[in-house]
Amino acid sequence: MRDKGEYLFTSESVSEGHPDKVADRISDTVLDAFLEADPYARVACETLVTTNRIILAGETRGPASVTHELLAHLARMAVHDIGYDQEGFSWRNAEVSVHLHAQSAHIAQGVDAAGNKDEGAGDQGIMFGYACTETPDLMPAPLYYSHLILRRIAELRRSKDKTVAGLLPDAKSQVTLRYVDGKPVGVTSVVVSTQHEEGMTQEQVRELVRPIVATSLPEGWVVPEDEFYVNPTGTFVIGGPDGDCGLTGRKIIVDTYGGAAPHGGGAFSGKDPTKVDRSAAYACRYLAKNVVAAGLAEKCTIQVSYAIGVSKPLSVYFDLHGTGRDIDEAKLARVVNEMVNLSPRGIREHLHLNRPIYVPTSAYGHFGRTPDDDLGTFTWEKTDLVPELKRAFGR
Repeated sequence: MRDKGEYLFTSESVSEGHPDKVADRISDTVLDAFLEADPYARVACETLVTTNRIILAGETRGPASVTHELLAHLARMAVHDIGYDQEGFSWRNAEVSVHLHAQSAHIAQGVDAAGNKDEGAGDQGIMFGYACTETPDLMPAPLYYSHLILRRIAELRRSKDKTVAGLLPDAKSQVTLRYVDGKPVGVTSVVVSTQHEEGMTQEQVRELVRPIVATSLPEGWVVPEDEFYVNPTGTFVIGGPDGDCGLTGRKIIVDTYGGAAPHGGGAFSGKDPTKVDRSAAYACRYLAKNVVAAGLAEKCTIQVSYAIGVSKPLSVYFDLHGTGRDIDEAKLARVVNEMVNLSPRGIREHLHLNRPIYVPTSAYGHFGRTPDDDLGTFTWEKTDLVPELKRAFGR
């Protein structure tokens, strides 16, 4: 986003019940099942969900104890947890087809360590990380508030709170903010579309959503009434995979920075940490967040690149968007490279990624979340490099 002038910027979020997020959740459920059985299992699982049908496909390498029957059961339990027990899509009777096969030996030979060869990247590609001072979680504000609205609706729905009675799992949000000289100063419009039970009017849904939106935004940020859109098309009863086919990896901008920063193009869910699409993107967020948390800059974008089978990154690039406080970006890249080993093995060991920690990432964004030391989740959101970065730059 620009640092000067006045402009509007919009980001969207989708709920855990959105068809694509149902697919992401199931793919990460499969991944966690394999990592629970073997921390070094290899998984690349894609999921398709549609009317009462769930299809898993992809490549795995792991213990025989993770059977197709087990994975079909876990897929149903994931759907149950999200809350789907509808005629067109139910955890009870959806047909589950599992088409996972062994990982290609040609891919494995590039990734596996052998002799003096370290583990290589699971594919070529570019990955980005980003952080900024717009929110307490150092995330872009439009995405932060879009996620927050839907998380609060989901929390109330899951707790069976009467204030959201009648709302169902599928939902989307969109928040547009006004920026002045690179800083968000107010909200200009909010869109929330949420699935609901038969018989509810558009106005009833609007009044259920209104207080959640109001309490999710900063104090003093009032949505103009004529720019507050709830279920703009009217009725939204048929939702989830019964209303729209869902696929793993179709919400990569929702998963990352809401369009406020570049994206390398690779999806995350269903991929084990040898896939740098996922692990290196986590490492980039980790480094960018620590740079901003250390006060070295107000914004930070990082890009890394890899070649399949090669352990070291081919490039590491920093952009502080003119907000670096007398920080040489080339020096910053060198310092960070010395602090964190950015090989696939180095990343997964530093961030402890070979664990069944991925289901919680499958909805409401992979970044800007709170690390949980007990569960070992969201380690890439820690700011434990801050003291070392401050020392390196005399802060």
